[in-house]
Amino acid sequence: MKPDILLVEPMMKLIEDRLDAAYTVHRLYDPASRAALEQALPNIRAVATGGGTGLSSEWMEKLPSLGVIAINGVGTDKVDLKLARSRNIDVTTTPGVLTDDVADLGIALLLAVLRHVVKGDSFVRDGKWGTDPFPLGHSPKGKRVGILGLGQIGKAFGRRAEAFGMDVRYWNRSPITDVAWKSCASPLALAEDSDILVLAIAATAATENIVNAGILKALGQTGVLVNIARGSVVDEDALLAALNDGTIAGAGLDVFVNEPKIREEFFTAPNTVLMPHQASATVETRIAMGELVLANIAAHFAGEKPPTTVN
Repeated sequence: MKPDILLVEPMMKLIEDRLDAAYTVHRLYDPASRAALEQALPNIRAVATGGGTGLSSEWMEKLPSLGVIAINGVGTDKVDLKLARSRNIDVTTTPGVLTDDVADLGIALLLAVLRHVVKGDSFVRDGKWGTDPFPLGHSPKGKRVGILGLGQIGKAFGRRAEAFGMDVRYWNRSPITDVAWKSCASPLALAEDSDILVLAIAATAATENIVNAGILKALGQTGVLVNIARGSVVDEDALLAALNDGTIAGAGLDVFVNEPKIREEFFTAPNTVLMPHQASATVETRIAMGELVLANIAAHFAGEKPPTTVN
């Protein structure tokens, strides 16, 4: 008899097919599976979920046999790691494999804002080309880019920024010794010394709203914010005010608070490029992430420590 596992949100079909082949998969998002899921709750030992969804403490309590929460992503802010550890539940992520794609999207958002890519697309489709003027963009070359959070993704973004001729500086919560970029003493000092502020910091209680009105004011009227971290690291009231009153020049955002039900004010915010949390969303990366989820769950059922346990 195949072991019972819980799948919180859909994964790529080829990954789900492999899960189905090895386990009895109860899909939380499928109403037709609800009755069978209720009966299986005492037996479920593994959960596969996404970084943006995680697993609530309420659901952890419903699963007395739970041994592993395999996150298809790198964010752990939607899982109570201390509660999981107190119950000897391993929490795993998919590090490394999504680094390049997330950094790539950060560059894409930066260029989209500086070069008015989305605005230009609408301009052409609306038949305005040749009749109305179109604003000049800005080159990334020579711009000072500040990276808030210099983990794997932050470093990958920095290397890409250098290729565009940008001058990189950073702030990180712990010392970094393997880069030659300028280190700033605080997030505020980083914003003051940057033309573009890129957020790649982990979302924790300590980093919630770390980008506030003061940081945005320090970034300045020509400054651009790019967020490829989590929505919670930005005070969205302050960001929307800064965009609308010209405190900063623009923003490229892949993540938001309460996504996908984001605040409607973002829809009309000027010079703002919005993405639906797609930084790791390439076929290649999602396959690699799924492979790590499979490996972590398989290790648990084999009585081994899952290879990418974070807690």
